[in-house]
Amino acid sequence: MAERDWEQFHSPENLAKSVAIEAGELLECFQWDAAGDRDEVADELADVLTYALLLADRLDLDPEQIIRTKLKRTGEKYPVEKAKGRSTKYDRL
Repeated sequence: MAERDWEQFHSPENLAKSVAIEAGELLECFQWDAAGDRDEVADELADVLTYALLLADRLDLDPEQIIRTKLKRTGEKYPVEKAKGRSTKYDRL
């Protein structure tokens, strides 16, 4: 990317928008076929992950650490004894 000078367009706002746009394109892979085309899915997932990682880098966030932190909070909101096998929102468990 440096050779194309695209970093100038990588504001947090633009990167967040790009994550959402690419996520929409990923979802489109499943619009008419629940299985999705594996190669198309891989391409769109790569785009989502790329923009997400660029955003984390731009905001000086460690992806592994923020995932661990979020999983910990999710575990607290959805204790196994209440949430196992259920899709009920945490405030209704």
